[in-house]
Amino acid sequence: KFDLDLEFGQVYEKGLQKLFGQKGKIEVKTERGKWLETGNIAIEIRCRGKKSGLSITESDWWFHILSDDNKVKGMLCLPVDELKSICKVMMRNGSAKKIMGGDNNKSEMLLLPIKEVTSLIGKVF
Repeated sequence: KFDLDLEFGQVYEKGLQKLFGQKGKIEVKTERGKWLETGNIAIEIRCRGKKSGLSITESDWWFHILSDDNKVKGMLCLPVDELKSICKVMMRNGSAKKIMGGDNNKSEMLLLPIKEVTSLIGKVF
């Protein structure tokens, strides 16, 4: 399943690199239809007990694509440092939840309400 998810995500990553002009390193994550039901995005921070995802990215920009039926419906684009700050604020105020998910529930993720993420942009960094 991971290989299919990786291939799916790489299609969007290549498209964004062209659009972004390859200025700065980018991390691209694609959220499939579940966000429509929950209003949340999931950001991986650990996998199999080791730091991963947002915790170790060397990218300058984080793109979080919101898709449904393999169509882009929207996107969050943030400097990685700002997203990390937003996650810290949301953990402190209790609006972010740590969950296990991904393949075989091996990934620790932060579940973030999209509305709150967008309300904090530019206010915490």
